Amino acid sequence: MLYLLYFLIALVATTIGALTGMGGGVIIKPALDALGGLDAADIGILSSVTVFTMSLVSAAKQARQKAAIDLKMAVPLAIGSLVGGLAGERILLAIIDALHANSLVVIVQNSCLALLIIAVFFYMGKGERRPALNLRGILPALLAGVLLGTISSFLGIGGGPINVALIIFLFGCGIKTAAVCSIITILFAQASKLAFVLASGTFFSHDLAMLPIMIVGAVIGGWAGSRFNKTLPEKTVEKAFSGVQVLVFIICMFNIVRNLVL
Repeated sequence: MLYLLYFLIALVATTIGALTGMGGGVIIKPALDALGGLDAADIGILSSVTVFTMSLVSAAKQARQKAAIDLKMAVPLAIGSLVGGLAGERILLAIIDALHANSLVVIVQNSCLALLIIAVFFYMGKGERRPALNLRGILPALLAGVLLGTISSFLGIGGGPINVALIIFLFGCGIKTAAVCSIITILFAQASKLAFVLASGTFFSHDLAMLPIMIVGAVIGGWAGSRFNKTLPEKTVEKAFSGVQVLVFIICMFNIVRNLVL
């Protein structure tokens, strides 16, 4: 039963993640926190591998479908996210070492995520009246990639709504274009994080019992979500995006309260 639950979490999260560009970790991380039984470092690895698998499948399918990708924006974002992924993992390890309590780490991560969700919710809720900087060029995209890679790696969420909202704000693109760029950013950020963990020799010290079934869910979810992204109208993608934000915020609040009273 537990294996089925982990599979369903990975499947639903990565399907929505590939559809909206959120990545899926924004659902997986707080959902696994809520289940309990694993510490923040273990959940971070499970989430990262699952999200990396999803983004790899999704990016490959987007390429096969000849999805319109702004390479002048996507490539610098991806390169920047490699650096950010390493930085975020180092920050997470430093906080784990400093706090010496998994419950405190969970509270910090979920609090940061909840605040970011609130900011994104109000920004995206403006619809066509959303302000945008309409930046162009390699440097803004590179710096944005570093920032997004750091946030996604530290929070263990793969990117989430923060990626999509910031890409829209900085570059003034539509949500479907932002979703594709977000998936590419997530792919490289998680690759960077996992390479760091593998190089440190700590990967197999984590509890990975549920990883195989979550990878299966991620493969199916990445394929399905990228297909939906191609076929569904932009308004539907935006509604899915908003709905997930509300769900994740509720889960974050649950995790914060539960760990405060422990």
